[in-house]
Amino acid sequence: MAKFWVCAAGAGLFLAFLVLHSRFCGCPVLRNFAFQISWRTEKILYRLDVGWPKRSEYFTGATFCVAVDSLNGLVYVAQRGDNIPKVLVFTEDGYFLRSWNYTVDTPHGIFAASTLHEQSVWITDVGSDFMILWLHGENGTGPAKFNIPHSVTVDSAGRVWVADRGNKRIQVFDKDTGEWLGAWNNCFTEEGPSSVRFTPDGKYLIVAQLNLSRLLVVAAPPVGSIGDCSVISTIQLADQVLPHLLEVDRKTGAIYVAEIGAKQVQKYAPLNSSVSSFGS
Repeated sequence: MAKFWVCAAGAGLFLAFLVLHSRFCGCPVLRNFAFQISWRTEKILYRLDVGWPKRSEYFTGATFCVAVDSLNGLVYVAQRGDNIPKVLVFTEDGYFLRSWNYTVDTPHGIFAASTLHEQSVWITDVGSDFMILWLHGENGTGPAKFNIPHSVTVDSAGRVWVADRGNKRIQVFDKDTGEWLGAWNNCFTEEGPSSVRFTPDGKYLIVAQLNLSRLLVVAAPPVGSIGDCSVISTIQLADQVLPHLLEVDRKTGAIYVAEIGAKQVQKYAPLNSSVSSFGS
């Protein structure tokens, strides 16, 4: 047994020597090894809240979208299916409150916009009519052209961020004029973005990638610059859960993900008490 441990220790020291020699002397000796050693450790910013919701059997259809009313502590989930409640309402702690199955046919997106005086929920549905202030919508790959524009959000500087899923990029526009400001595509070579939202402090974007079942935490650029996409952290979900749309709680920073493959909504809580502490 003693000989075994001596041999193991010797092998470990030899491997450590090879690694250090390759790293600091530029020797390619490790290139023939059938493994890779990563010198970069990615920061883990979120954890799955396994206690949300308290009872998952209320999810009876394909959960397409989710919205958070941070002012009133409510989470709205819209799902598709026949003879089922189309909108479910939970508390931020995961307790089911109520549901309804009227005025909604085939929900795709949902947004909560409550004030101190009024609770308001907006749902995109098949056949809905909207007032158009400015429009970019021509099919194509050039600037201000789209292939499955799938999600949109606005930052505090008045920039509109559009998940151009089919073109594997995020495009950015001016909120008032519709002027094209730039695009990100370097983060989306494998899969385009299906959903995009900002963290409460505005320093990061949370981006969903549907077919990769993955969330990205991306650094937001300063005002006046779009630059390139820079991934700070990733959250790898289970295979085939298919995160369709997501929402970020403006008060707590928690991420709620509507997964059409798993037919559920999951909550990811920030590990830090304040979202603004990311990257510190």
